[in-house]
Parts: sequence; C-alpha cells; structure tokens
Amino acid sequence: MLETGFWVIFLAGLLGGGHCMGMCGGIVTALTLNLPSGQQRWKIMLSYNSGRLLSYVSAGVLLGGLAEAGLSLIATRPAQMALLVLANLMLIAMGLYLAGLSSAITTLEKIGRPVWSKLQPLLARLLPIRSAKTALLAGMLWGWLPCGLVYSASLSALASGKALQGGLLMLAFGLGTLPNLLLMGVFADTLRQFIQRKPVRLLAGLLVAGMGLTRLLLLAMQA
Repeated sequence: MLETGFWVIFLAGLLGGGHCMGMCGGIVTALTLNLPSGQQRWKIMLSYNSGRLLSYVSAGVLLGGLAEAGLSLIATRPAQMALLVLANLMLIAMGLYLAGLSSAITTLEKIGRPVWSKLQPLLARLLPIRSAKTALLAGMLWGWLPCGLVYSASLSALASGKALQGGLLMLAFGLGTLPNLLLMGVFADTLRQFIQRKPVRLLAGLLVAGMGLTRLLLLAMQA
C-alpha cells in the first residue's frame, strides 16, 4: 500500500499543475525575473526548486516522526487507518478543486497563512535572485507557502507513521510538482494557457480524485 502511495502522491503533484500555476506562478515569475538565459538560468531554477523540496522532505520527516511517536502510545492500526482515510478524502477534495467542481479545499490554506505572513517578507529580501545560494534559501522559504495540495500530501506523510517514509512521500510529491514548476520558469505563458484549459483541468482533477477514491476502496477492503 505504501509503495502505491508513493506513486499516487507523485501523480497528484504532477497532475496538480493547474493549482501550482495559480499558487506559485507569481513567485516563479518574481524569482526568474531578469535572469539570464541558458545554463545560469537553469542552475538558479534548479537551486530554488531543490530548496522547496528540502522543505517538503523536512515537513514529511517531522510529521512522520511525530506520528511515529504518537502512534506508539495508542492503538496503532485504527489511528493510522483514520489518518489514511482523512488523507484520501483530502486528495478527493483537491481533485474536485482542480477539476473546478469544488473550492472546499481552499479553506485549509488559511491554516498556514499566519506562518506565511512571517516568511514572505524574508523571501522578498532575497529578491532579485542573483546566485544559486540565494535561490536555494528562497526555495526553502517558498516550500512553506500555504497550499491545499501540499497539505493533502502532508497528511499522507503523517499517516505513514514513520519519519523516513514521511520524508520519502513528501519527496515523491515534490518530484511530481517539479516538471510543471521548472517549465513554468521557461514557458510560463504557454504552459499557463494549456494547463488552465477547462478540459485539461477537469481531466487532471478527476484523475486525482479517482486516485483518492481508489485508495479509500482499497482501505475498506483491508478493514
């Protein structure tokens, strides 16, 4: 189930390109503004995306570790099953949002806004990006941007009940988001027009929701 979970989380990140465009498009534009073309541009883009992935993995390790400590104090199986059910319900909600059928998931993004309000000024001080080191630091801050898709993946990390597995799940999610965000820095307008087409959003969203529903059915069969 866990191995399947890695692929589900990876695909959720990949198919969530429309949400990434809306949430991170402005940040990507700011970070890539006036960057030189060619090798230096790619080096900086890879650096701040590496920073973002480091934040995701850190969050996954922390959540998995907390669950590992907490679940050892209670009946492990029921608690873990409850977390897995909640994580997949969030995945379904995110899929419906990506498909343009529901906006319920966006209420969760309000949870992280107080933290982001403290981090955003720090990110602004790093602009304009001129070096890979600065880009890495900016990416590490960027990773804490309030995002329902990230929160959905984070719940899966929490449900894993292990620090290492939580970190690997968040790494899988981050790698799934990587192609869209790298391409966004180079082909922003073209990619935005494609991803935000209604049929594309509908298909991607229904696939994400379908993955969450499938995992819920598998959990029900195991219960």
